[in-house]
Amino acid sequence: MADQIQDEIQKEIAANKILIYGKGTKTMPMCGFTRETMQFFDKYGYPYELIDVLSQPAKREALTKMTNWPTLPKVFIDGQFYGDTDILDPMAAKGEIEPLLKKAFGK
Repeated sequence: MADQIQDEIQKEIAANKILIYGKGTKTMPMCGFTRETMQFFDKYGYPYELIDVLSQPAKREALTKMTNWPTLPKVFIDGQFYGDTDILDPMAAKGEIEPLLKKAFGK
C-alpha cells in the first residue's frame, strides 16, 4: 500500500510542473493557506494543479514523511519540493521564482 501511494505521488509530481498538495480543490479551497498558495501562483499565470489530500490521510502522511514538512500545503515545482508560501514568498522577493518557473515551463 505504501509503495502504491509513493508511486502515485511520483507520477503526480512528474505530470505537473507546479503541484500543490493542499486542502480542498481549486474551486473550493478548504484552508486559507491553500488559498494563499493558489493566489501566489495565479500572479505568475502558469498552470498548476492542486491535489486535495484532506480526504486522503495515507497520502498526506506519505507526503509528510517524504518531504519532512509537517504542514499543508506542500508545493513542488518541476519535481522539486519547495515547502509552502513561507519559503516561496522570500524567494519571490529575491526574484528567484520567475526564473524557476520559466525554466520549468521552457519559456
